[in-house]
Amino acid sequence: MKAMTQKKFEVDLLHGPILKAMLVFAVPLFFSAVFQQLYNTMDTVIIGHTLGDEALAAMGAAGAIYDLLMGFALGIGNGLAIVTARSFGSGDTDYLKRSVAASLVIGVVTTAMITVAVRFILYPFLEVLNTPTEIIGQAYAYISTITLFIGVMFAYNLCAGLLRAIGNSVMPLVFLILSSLLNIVLDLFFITQLHMGVQGAAVATVIAQGVSVLACLFYIWKKAGILIPGRVHFVRDKELYREMLAQGFSMAIMSSIVSAGTAVLQSGINGLGYLVIAGHVAARKLFSLLMMPYIAISQTLSTFVAQNYGAGQIGRIRRAVKYSYLCGVVLTTGITLFTIPLAPTMVRLLSGSSETVVIENGALYLRVVAPCLMILGLLNPTRFALQSIGNKILPVVSSVIELIGKYLFVAFLIPQFQYMAVIFCEPVIWAFMDMELLWAFWSNPLIRQGRESEKKLISG
Repeated sequence: MKAMTQKKFEVDLLHGPILKAMLVFAVPLFFSAVFQQLYNTMDTVIIGHTLGDEALAAMGAAGAIYDLLMGFALGIGNGLAIVTARSFGSGDTDYLKRSVAASLVIGVVTTAMITVAVRFILYPFLEVLNTPTEIIGQAYAYISTITLFIGVMFAYNLCAGLLRAIGNSVMPLVFLILSSLLNIVLDLFFITQLHMGVQGAAVATVIAQGVSVLACLFYIWKKAGILIPGRVHFVRDKELYREMLAQGFSMAIMSSIVSAGTAVLQSGINGLGYLVIAGHVAARKLFSLLMMPYIAISQTLSTFVAQNYGAGQIGRIRRAVKYSYLCGVVLTTGITLFTIPLAPTMVRLLSGSSETVVIENGALYLRVVAPCLMILGLLNPTRFALQSIGNKILPVVSSVIELIGKYLFVAFLIPQFQYMAVIFCEPVIWAFMDMELLWAFWSNPLIRQGRESEKKLISG
C-alpha cells in the first residue's frame, strides 16, 4: 500500500536522507526526555535544598519503584506504538486505527490491574530494598501518592507513543514543556508553602502529568484524526491483540526487568548509609540527564525501523542503525569532556549538600560512568531495533542478563568493595549485554538479506 501523506510536525522517515530525518525527529525527543526527567529532577533539587539530605535519601529510596513503574509505562506505550508505526509505514489506515483501539483497551485494563496490585506491595517492597528506618515513612508517602494515579503516567506515554508512531515528535514536547513548568511551580508551592514534604512533590508530579495528558488528547482530537478509531475499529481481532500484547508487554517487561535490576542495586546501596544514598541519588539524576540524547536516538530508531519494516525497506534500517552508533560515539566524547572537570560542581548544585561523602562519591560515579556511555550507545539502539523488527525475546534476554549481573554485584561485590562496586556494576554488565544484542541483530536473516539494498543506498 502507498505510504500515508505527511502532515505538519510529522517527519518523513520513509524517504530521503536517513541521518537528516533521524536528527530532525530526535531533537524534539531529546528535549521531551529532558523535560520528562525534569519532573523528578526538580523534585530532587527542591527537596535537597529545602528539606535536607534525609528527605532526599527518602525520595531516592522510593526512586527505584518509581523507575520500575515508569519503565513499564514507557515500555508498553512504545511497544504498542510499534504496531501503529508499521501500519503507518505500510499505508494501511484501517489496521492503524484498529491498532489504536486495541492500545486503548489494553492500556485501560493494564492500568486498572496495576493500580490495585501495587497497593498491597509498596511498603513490603521498600522493606525488601533495605530502606533505612529513619526514611522509610517519607519514602512510602512519596511513592504511594505516585502509584495511586499511575493511570496518568500510562495515558501520557501511550498518547505520546502514538503521535511518534506517525512521525510527530514535536507536539508531545510542547505539552511536556508546559506541564514541566507547572510541576516546578507546584513543587515550590506544596513543599515550601503548604509544607507537605516529599508527598507534596508527588502530588505536583501527578497534577503536571495530568495536564500533559489532556493536552495530548485535545491535539489528537483536533489535528491527528488518523489516530482516532471509530466504533467499528474496536473489533475483536485475536491476531491483532496477540501481536500487540506480545509487542507491548515484551517492551514493558524488558523495561521492568531493567528497573528491577536498578531496585536490586538500590538495595545494596541502601545498606551503605543515607549519605552514600544521597550522593548516589544526585549522581543518578545527573546521569539520567546525560542519557537523554541516547534515549532520543534509540526512540527515533524504534519508530524509523518500525515504519521502514512496514514498508519493506531493510536497507534503510541497516543504515539507520549504523548512524545511531555514530551518534553514540560523538555524544560520548562530548559528554565525557564536559563531565570530568565539572562533576563535583554538578553534584553540589543538584543535591544542595555540603557533605564531603555526598559530593565525592557522586562526582566519582559520574567520572567513571561518563566514558562508558559509549557502551549504551551500542546497546539501546540495537535493542530497540530488534523490538521494531518483531524480535520480542532476545531484547528481554539482555534485560535478564542485567538483572542477574546486578544481583551478583549486590550479593558478592558491594559488601566487599562498597561504593566502588556500585560505580563499576552497570558498565561491566552493559558490556556483556552488548555482545548478546549485537550478535542477535546483525545475524538476523532479515538484516543480513538487506545488505545489498544498503549498498544501493550508499552508491545512490
